[in-house]
Formats: sequence, C-alpha cells, structure tokens
Amino acid sequence: MRIISKRALREFWKNEAFAEQPLEDWYRSVRKADWENFADIRATFRHADVFRDCVIFDVGGNNYRLIAKVRYQRKKVFVRFVLSHSDYDKDKWKSDC
Repeated sequence: MRIISKRALREFWKNEAFAEQPLEDWYRSVRKADWENFADIRATFRHADVFRDCVIFDVGGNNYRLIAKVRYQRKKVFVRFVLSHSDYDKDKWKSDC
C-alpha cells in the first residue's frame, strides 16, 4: 500500500517521543500490505475499526490512534490524523470521516 503521507507521522512523533517506533512499525507493515478490503486490514491489525469512511488503527499499545482513509482499488492509505488517546476521545476527527 502507498501511504499518503509519512509527514503526518513525523510531525506527531516530534512532540510524542515514544510514538516514533510504534508509528514506524505501523508504516512498515502498511507498506508491505496488499489490502483489498477491511477484513484484510483486520488480518494485519486485529484492533482496527471502521467509522464511516475512515479506518481507526490502535498504535503503540493503545496509546495512540491513527485515523486513515483507505482506497483499496488505488492501493492508497491517506493518513488523516495521528492522535493521543485523550485527543481521540474528544471526537473532533469524526467530521472528516
């Protein structure tokens, strides 16, 4: 899968030092993936969920949430938000999905 864009991950881990390794691990796993549907995502990330048009990934032992839009036919993953668990709980990201 092609990830658009890694920049969002880098910007997040600038302020969250412990997030760098889990986000790098997520990035490498997604780059290797060839998802055709949400079931394929769940096979890779068993705690992933769907909210409307977005996929929510638990990253870093449930400390962070990565919200993305996945376009299966185009083989692209658009990173919309990378959030701490507390920022995720505020639900401000939902309007983008």
